[in-house]
Amino acid sequence: MSRDSGEVIVVGSGVIGLTTAVVLAGRGRRVRVWTREPAEETTSAVAGALWWPYRIEPQERVGAWSLTSLKVYEELAARPEETGVRLVPGVHAGVRLDSLGPWARQVADLRQLPADEVPGAPAPALAARLPLIDMPAHLPWLRARLEAAGGVVETREVRSLAEAAAEAPAVVNCTGLGARECVPDPDVTPVRGQLVLVENPGITSWFTAADEASSTTTYFFPQPGRLILGGTADEGDRSLTPDPETSAAIVERCARIRPEIADARILGHRVGLRPVRAKGVRLDAADGPYGTRLVHNYGHGGAGVTVAWGCAQAVASQLG
Repeated sequence: MSRDSGEVIVVGSGVIGLTTAVVLAGRGRRVRVWTREPAEETTSAVAGALWWPYRIEPQERVGAWSLTSLKVYEELAARPEETGVRLVPGVHAGVRLDSLGPWARQVADLRQLPADEVPGAPAPALAARLPLIDMPAHLPWLRARLEAAGGVVETREVRSLAEAAAEAPAVVNCTGLGARECVPDPDVTPVRGQLVLVENPGITSWFTAADEASSTTTYFFPQPGRLILGGTADEGDRSLTPDPETSAAIVERCARIRPEIADARILGHRVGLRPVRAKGVRLDAADGPYGTRLVHNYGHGGAGVTVAWGCAQAVASQLG
């Protein structure tokens, strides 16, 4: 492969990697995605996937990335059966509008609720109609869109970014938690999230009560065929085995908000490891091995879905 060709290797096939690949292919790049496992087995596949900047830094860059993604998801919501994206109403409990960054002023219909509007929930609360993404549908849609643009996905374990640099003039590192080893970057650590999937007893709106300083959160997201209940935020915990006591506590917390959840039939349990980086998202370009242009795009914590399109466009700008 000529070093001046337009080929790009994107390492990683989670929502960050696939979205980045789609944007690059849409700009005429020849894109190959290298991935250790299919997108359906990544952390992204486990995500409840509500658009909202949660557990992600730096705030001064996150707002713009999030708003760019919001516009894309609003467009994709016109075709929910195809894209997996819907606009769904819901409530963020324990949040004040004036505590959010400037980005919040550009979110339509985001409004403060009266203190007693949501029984059982911590006040204050915000109401909004936001994108809710069904990841088992959205990830295959991203891959299909990439392949329609001429991109390919290859199953290949990457131990060092130099492996990709040896084969392409441009490499984008979207390895998430894997960046800890393949960069290497010791600032990347897992924050474990456990979820419970139940039959939906008729709930059509989402709810969150997430204290970023706490290891427990309370949320439920109505997705097709299921209601997703959460959650946890256990820093440094790499266990992918669901804990029964944690699952019971999640159901109990959600049932305080919607009592009918207590009797909902459990469909399954899920665990994912959020790729949190102590210094915030790393999105920058450098000269890589063999004269390769190397762009890092990792460390998105609990908001990979929220910033995916904004970060992908930033990567495309870095590559020129």
